[in-house]
Amino acid sequence: MDKADELVGVTGGVAAVPHPDPPARRIRPWPLGAGPGPSPAGAAPRPRPLGAALALTAGATAALLVAGTPWLTHPAVQAWRTVCLAITVQALPFLLLGTALSGAINAFVPADLFTRVLPKRPALAVPVAGAAGAVLPGCECASVPVASSLIRRGVTPAAAFAFLLSAPAINPVVLTATAVAFPGDPAMVAARLLASLTTAAVMGWLWLWLGKEKWLRPLLRHRHTGHRHGHSRWTEFRLGFQHDFLHAGGFLVLGAMAAATFNVTVPGSVLDAFSGSPWLSVLFLAVLAVLLAVCSEADAFVAASLTGFSPTARLAFLVVGPMVDLKLIALQAGTFGRAFAWRFSTATTVVAVTVSVLIGGALL
Repeated sequence: MDKADELVGVTGGVAAVPHPDPPARRIRPWPLGAGPGPSPAGAAPRPRPLGAALALTAGATAALLVAGTPWLTHPAVQAWRTVCLAITVQALPFLLLGTALSGAINAFVPADLFTRVLPKRPALAVPVAGAAGAVLPGCECASVPVASSLIRRGVTPAAAFAFLLSAPAINPVVLTATAVAFPGDPAMVAARLLASLTTAAVMGWLWLWLGKEKWLRPLLRHRHTGHRHGHSRWTEFRLGFQHDFLHAGGFLVLGAMAAATFNVTVPGSVLDAFSGSPWLSVLFLAVLAVLLAVCSEADAFVAASLTGFSPTARLAFLVVGPMVDLKLIALQAGTFGRAFAWRFSTATTVVAVTVSVLIGGALL
């Protein structure tokens, strides 16, 4: 750069000093899913590009769904809009619950509480964390941010993932709904409880054996103690809740849109084509559970309506759905990373179907 004080001409005895243009700022794009890094102490938090983009997507989608433009009056589009809104509205309260719990854990719960409560050996911590899933009265949307918070607080990922899988399937609300949907059939309630706990524990142990932390987003690889001295706990709670909700909300809408598309485009006659084969019916209802993305509090009533399928196939629907569905895969990808989501979801589906067949064959 030329020196600012270099004379380039003299007019009327006055030296003309050039005013150099300010140096151009080089904008370095952030990698997909990565943020700009932590803000300095006391500074306002910097925006997260991916979470902000998904929040804008969610807002634009919501506006589109309720808009009254003429082409939206087509019956197929109206059905798609209804299903998408139903899934989103059904899951939204539990997403609020989960993100609020996640923010409260980070801001108010002592950092070493979970490591003191859980067994020291990870292999024993997995089933204990899976059984602890009974205390979270929510669906899979609530369990994802809570599991993420547990990992950041030092809980072994295997135990956090066991909690993530079991919480939507074995909490009292879900088991009560299952008993109401299958009156006079307590074996279905017991089979769902046992199969869900077994699947959660097996997946936790598989993570201990085969899982790699490099599959997780960098934020989750660095443990922290939650509340920092000198910072307001309520401010930390508010900022954590705001970030988690906006980030996960966008993925929830994307998952709901994908599930609604399947609901509208696949005809009901396809269900009848698979119900006659014992093995195909199990696989079909497992895939259907992934695609429908029904909240775990309501999926028992959907399973009870599938009277043409065997009890074992309907059990697979009840076990797979709360652990692997489109909105949950989207939430996991946004929270833990895409490398984790596709591996974990695939393995969970295989384990859940296998366990459902074994327990369903024994109890149903």
